[in-house]
Amino acid sequence: QLQLVESGGGLVQPGGSLRLSCAASGFTWEYYTIGWFRQAPGKEREGVSCISSSGATTYYADSVKGRVTISRDNAKNTVYLQMNDLKPEDAAVYYCAARRQGLQTVQPMCLMTVEPDYRGQGTQVTVSS
Repeated sequence: QLQLVESGGGLVQPGGSLRLSCAASGFTWEYYTIGWFRQAPGKEREGVSCISSSGATTYYADSVKGRVTISRDNAKNTVYLQMNDLKPEDAAVYYCAARRQGLQTVQPMCLMTVEPDYRGQGTQVTVSS
């Protein structure tokens, strides 16, 4: 069964950190670009960060650049999103998605000009004092 499962969300104070994980099963993980997206109530979905199948290419939204790091461990079929210096505006449901790697997939996927092949259910991140 094809599946993406996110974990690591929770409540954190402003300035705090969280590490989100996206674990995959049921498909050949290492051939896929993986992205993290978020959506808050009343706001549009946003591509936060994406990483190529090899991990060599990454993309970060301007809103998180310098505070977020994406990485992947293909041996564990897992992608991580380390988020530091969290702000109230980072609060959202975060979900990961996968798209078969092409010549140029990372930026289009994060800019949402291409659709993912698979998507997880999401994990809630709340930033509040």
